[in-house]
Amino acid sequence: MNAREVTLEALLHVDENAGYSNLVLNKALKASDLSDRDRSLTSALFYGVLERRLTLDEELQQFVSRPQKQVDAAVWEILRMAVYQILYMDRIPNSAAVNEAVNLTKKIGQGKASGFVNGVLRNLLRSQEKGSFPPLKGSRLHQMSVQYSCPEQLLQMWEKAYGTAIMQQMLEVSFQRPPIYARVNTLKITRPKLIERLAAENIHADAIPWLADAVSLSNTGSVAASACFQEGLFHIQDLASQLCCNLLDAKPKEQVYDVCAAPGGKSFTIAEQMRNEGNIHAFDQYKGKVRLIEKGAQRLGISCISASMRDAAMGNVPLSPANRVLCDVPCSGLGIIRRKPEIRYKSRESIDSLPVLQYRILCKSADLLRCGGTLIYSTCTLNPAENGENASRFLKEHPHFSAVPLNLPKALHRIIREPENQLTLFPQMNQTDGFFISAFRKEE
Repeated sequence: MNAREVTLEALLHVDENAGYSNLVLNKALKASDLSDRDRSLTSALFYGVLERRLTLDEELQQFVSRPQKQVDAAVWEILRMAVYQILYMDRIPNSAAVNEAVNLTKKIGQGKASGFVNGVLRNLLRSQEKGSFPPLKGSRLHQMSVQYSCPEQLLQMWEKAYGTAIMQQMLEVSFQRPPIYARVNTLKITRPKLIERLAAENIHADAIPWLADAVSLSNTGSVAASACFQEGLFHIQDLASQLCCNLLDAKPKEQVYDVCAAPGGKSFTIAEQMRNEGNIHAFDQYKGKVRLIEKGAQRLGISCISASMRDAAMGNVPLSPANRVLCDVPCSGLGIIRRKPEIRYKSRESIDSLPVLQYRILCKSADLLRCGGTLIYSTCTLNPAENGENASRFLKEHPHFSAVPLNLPKALHRIIREPENQLTLFPQMNQTDGFFISAFRKEE
């Protein structure tokens, strides 16, 4: 298969099976025999079409007389791919984008639709000089929805919660490639030594001044192919997650529960901070994810983590009280749309159902804490219902817990006003993922 065929197959997999984009693309590239150049084209086209889906659909609908649902799904995806190349990929001639789309339509057995594809794209090319792009019509929020390829209901929620200016900044940064951060495995190496070792592999690493043992990486190539990675000298982890672990402040020889631990990054960081002394119980609901945690701990040389299956929302199996509990709950993921652009198209119903589950997990997790212990509740989303509202409700309904003010680095800036035990991180300010952290203490 060529680059466009691989892209089409991956895009259809995301649409039909609701797969995570990074996992789908990695699997597709692994199964292909594409050259490095074609792999780059596949990645750019795949993520570009996902990111700009609503914009592309609005543009296409001007030249298609029938509703999108009456067009074969694969054919519509081919049209999206062609329009993305025409509008956003300057190095690909328009004629090549059209011809490749027509050929791909024939190749997937939709020969009868090839004339339709050719006609739509030719009409779009002829109209380019006449009209504006994206087409400006409808309400202000509709125009923003088309411009930033983000559903109106999401824009409404963000604008109400954070204000127009912050919302627009979030949208603009959502198209930027996210930085790559790593956490130094201090059980094996220091940060300066790791930076030296990575430089010897032509991987550039910079220390993050405001966060101990964190580095940013560039020119990485395949991270998993790095000798330093294979030796377990670091693991990939966003700064927000590393900060979350710092705020948990686990000490050596303590007992810690990470109730929704997979793929294990936070457990690994906590273990390193505890100098591999103590007990970290990392739980997940699924056997495959438990194995993932075990595999990661083994690569890093961490022995204080025990991974096992457990449903955090049920909490049926009694556990001895812990010094600290990390409750990083399943969430809508709206803080990581730079990494997984398909998340922005989640249904409102799927998002609205989450706070109830999250609150149940939070309450069950609180039962695992001993008096004087610390509980951290966190998400990687930007949605007040999943974040501050759950945290505030917990305090109101659990009088034996108190709010713990977060001891934040001076270089870290708050964007919105919120209680001292809560922090919402936005990608545009601190170059982290969108993230929420709140802290509680169980009183006598």
